[in-house]
Amino acid sequence: MLQAMTMRLISVRPLTWEALLCCFLAGVIIGLERQLRGKPMGMRTSALICIGTYIFVAMSQQVGNAATDPSRVIGQVITGIGFLGAGVILARGGAVVGVTSASDIWILAAIGVVIGVGFPWLGVKLAVLAVAILVGVDLIEHHFEFLQRGVHGQSLPRSEPAEDRPPLVPRDSQ
Repeated sequence: MLQAMTMRLISVRPLTWEALLCCFLAGVIIGLERQLRGKPMGMRTSALICIGTYIFVAMSQQVGNAATDPSRVIGQVITGIGFLGAGVILARGGAVVGVTSASDIWILAAIGVVIGVGFPWLGVKLAVLAVAILVGVDLIEHHFEFLQRGVHGQSLPRSEPAEDRPPLVPRDSQ
């Protein structure tokens, strides 16, 4: 009886510990890269986005029957994540910031969907691919001078008021 009660306490059915672990790993992989770069979205937020998306998708498969379509939940997740991502994009000092964070939210939700439909380790691989893109493109941009134009070639120090910062695009070319 004690063993049965213990099993019920640690069971997360219909979810799986393997999928939850993969969501956590995927979130930590992407979130660590963002956190190390001092971005606002770190490991905790990334893991929670991935886990939350997984739970919605996995649970929708439990309520699906001949009269319902569980794939509609994926569409609603995409819509909700779109609003969440749009909320992190800001215009600051003539530049649009937060687009990469919004993209991270988007890929984390996609990874949660992948894990939720039954491919947990593919989700972890996709997280590694996302970090390779984030780090790799950054290295390429810093290595080639012709890629350092516009917002990619200049960082905006937060201590300066926007009107005191040099324009991202020369005023005569606007």
